[in-house]
Amino acid sequence: MANHKSALKRIRSNGAKQLRNKYQHKTTRNAVRDLRAATDKKEAEALLPKVVAMLDKLAKNNIIHKNKAGNLKSKLTKQVATL
Repeated sequence: MANHKSALKRIRSNGAKQLRNKYQHKTTRNAVRDLRAATDKKEAEALLPKVVAMLDKLAKNNIIHKNKAGNLKSKLTKQVATL
């Protein structure tokens, strides 16, 4: 059990941040999955900037590593280009 008032607040805030990070990460993974499954080039090109922005935001907030975000963006861009 926490011994300080600030430690109790930190526990609450960490829990809220964890929930938010988990939600954002899962939403991004679903968007990446949908983009990979897309077969229509116009649909994929419309979805790509949104997914790239989501990946950039996750990397900026240290939810995923910046190199992982870069690798995902590169692979997705190449896939959309080959459609």
